[in-house]
Amino acid sequence: MSQQKIRNLTTLVALRHTEVERLQTEMAEKTSVRDRYQKNLDRLTTLYTNSGASGNLHPALAGNCGDYKQAVMAMADSHRLDLHMHEADMAVSQQALNAAWAKREVMGKVLSKEQKIVSQEKNAKERKQHDDLATQLWLRGQK
Repeated sequence: MSQQKIRNLTTLVALRHTEVERLQTEMAEKTSVRDRYQKNLDRLTTLYTNSGASGNLHPALAGNCGDYKQAVMAMADSHRLDLHMHEADMAVSQQALNAAWAKREVMGKVLSKEQKIVSQEKNAKERKQHDDLATQLWLRGQK
């Protein structure tokens, strides 16, 4: 019975470990996406800041430059909003990862405890057998 329990616990710990690895992979992917968002935001910010002042240009060019800056700023704002939403999703995923890690650790401790109990029971059984054999030998020697 206890061997079956240990086998079941080992399987459960392995499943928890697989879940933690999956969530870690997911977090790594989300971190990569966040970094891409951040780099894009930096590029967009550089684009609209380096486009120059539109007041020094011909009115038609100034209008075009102003429209370009507004479009790039709007795109940057949209990316910023997407980045904040993505970071919120990352926070939820991080909480799920932390919970899965804690579950795996708890199950690992339960497995270790059960293995220790089984080992102690086995050692006690072996000691009893050795004591019984020693007692039988002693009794035979007394005859």
